Amino acid sequence: MANAVGVPDPVHVVRMRDVSRTYRRGSVLVPVLRGITLDVEAGEWVAILGPSGSGKSTLLNILGLLDRPNAGSYELEGEDVARLGDTRQARLRNRYIGFVFQSFQLLPRTSALENVAAPLLYRAVRRGERLERARQALENVGMGPRADHDPGELSGGETQRVAIARALVTDPALLLADEPTGNLDTASGADVMALLRELHEQGRTIVMITHEPSVADMADRRLALHDGQLDAA
Repeated sequence: MANAVGVPDPVHVVRMRDVSRTYRRGSVLVPVLRGITLDVEAGEWVAILGPSGSGKSTLLNILGLLDRPNAGSYELEGEDVARLGDTRQARLRNRYIGFVFQSFQLLPRTSALENVAAPLLYRAVRRGERLERARQALENVGMGPRADHDPGELSGGETQRVAIARALVTDPALLLADEPTGNLDTASGADVMALLRELHEQGRTIVMITHEPSVADMADRRLALHDGQLDAA
């Protein structure tokens, strides 16, 4: 499809309109997100910057189909996903979304290779292919030689690289990064950000939340979340 002057319309991975999220604490309703509208184009890197308590994690959870808005619409890859049932959301999450968490969330006492292969279990991929794809994903993030090591044998930066490989092994349309340098020292954090930049240059679509302006500066576009509302940073 093209617009009035013949320029193709952008392909949107994410389209949110007037998304709100309120939680109940006892008898009190606490608004966390207030009318969020957000478009993320294919191949774009968007950073959402904000302090603790601003609603960043809630927004990321809704983007990742881990939470639901109380109001508004959310289209992921052109499909309205906000009101789908849990089973359908889980399938779409596995198909379209890769997660990179601040706390890594790798399985302990399990090799990097098996950790990266785990998401492919939910796609009924045979073991041989799972391990082959996992090994390639580790190679792609520079962790091939450490494939047989478990998380306890890896540095923080290496662990985050394994987590990124796990997020990428399903070839997701959207990579969600939650404070990806939050538990890393300065050098390891810089290495991880360089890897995200490389992935972006390869065409990956990334939405990242952070409280660090220097990290947000790496993205194509910075947005600020304050009191549950999203504005240009």
